[in-house]
This record gives sequence, structure tokens and C-alpha cells, in this order.
Amino acid sequence: MKLYYSPAACSLAPHIALIEAGIKFDAVLASTKTHKLADGTDFYSINPLGYVPVLELDDGTRLMEGAAIVQYIADLAPEKKLAPANGTMDRYKLQSLLHFISTEIHKGFAPLFKPGMPEEAKQMAKDSLANRLKWVDGELAGKQFLMGDTFTVADGYLFNVTNWAAFVKVDISSFTNLLAFRERVAARPAVQQAMKAEGLIK
Repeated sequence: MKLYYSPAACSLAPHIALIEAGIKFDAVLASTKTHKLADGTDFYSINPLGYVPVLELDDGTRLMEGAAIVQYIADLAPEKKLAPANGTMDRYKLQSLLHFISTEIHKGFAPLFKPGMPEEAKQMAKDSLANRLKWVDGELAGKQFLMGDTFTVADGYLFNVTNWAAFVKVDISSFTNLLAFRERVAARPAVQQAMKAEGLIK
């Protein structure tokens, strides 16, 4: 199994999930700037859309989109409880969280990474993100993780995308539940291992 990733990108979430699940895999660096692999392979030949993550199975099947990939990983190791069982209401709640993180937070950060973005537009994006993060902060009140006391792939994804706040100057200092959550997730051995592998921490 191979995970095509770029450091600090949204591929960190499946990177964390794979380690949490105890699954053996090869991490393959795919530059989002050159769209080349280390051996010169054109990344567009792997994902025509040109972005990470991509999970390549041993039979050559390729799975794209982070929210789908992390659920697939979780289902490979059900004993790790990274996702509730398929068909349960809790699984649908997890899917709801993953979709929210993907469409409202992940995509909410996207405009802030675009060079030349007008300051007025940036501020509008930041205000929109603040509203979404306020809701997340409320959801985390009295909880260790998004689904309660059990770490799931949604937590890895939320941690991943909220890492970007410092890079694009989104102030999350008022979201105390989110900050405490981020500290708990950052301390997990699998998260430490994934971040070290991507060169994000020493």
C-alpha cells in the first residue's frame, strides 16, 4: 500500500490514520509545486487532478479524497475503533463530521493560500472560518474528541486542517476547547510519528 502525500497538506490525516491503524505502507512524496515524484514520475499520471492524498492499494486500485480514504483505512482495522461500524447511526455522524470538515473548514482555508488574494476577500474567508470553528469549539465542549472519548479519523482530519491556521494567520486563540483538543491529538504517538515523517516537527 502507498500513500502519496505532501508535507503539511491534507494528506496528513490519512498518514495519521494509517499509523493509528497499524497498517504497513510506503509514504511517497508528491510535490504539489512541481507535480513530480522523486523519481521524476508525473504525478498527474497517478491523480489527473494533481492533488494529494492518493492511497494506492496493493492491487493497483487508487482511492482519492481524504474523507473516503480515512474511512477505508479505519475499516481495515476495526479493532482500533477509528470509525464506528458501517450502518450504525454513529457512522453516519462520523460521515457528517468528515463532510463538514472537508467542505466548511478544509475548503474554507483554501482561498487564504492563494497568492494575490485581495485583503478584503481574505478577511471574508477568515470571518467565515471563524463561524465554523466556533461551532466546532462548541461541539468539543466536555469531550475529549469529536465523537466523545474515542479518537476517530475525524479527529485526525480536524487536527490536520486546523494546523494551517498559523500559516495563514487565522486566530483560533479564543477557541479554548479546540486548543485543548489540538494538544491532546498532537500528543498521540501516531500523530507525532506522522508529523516527524513529514518533517513538520523534530
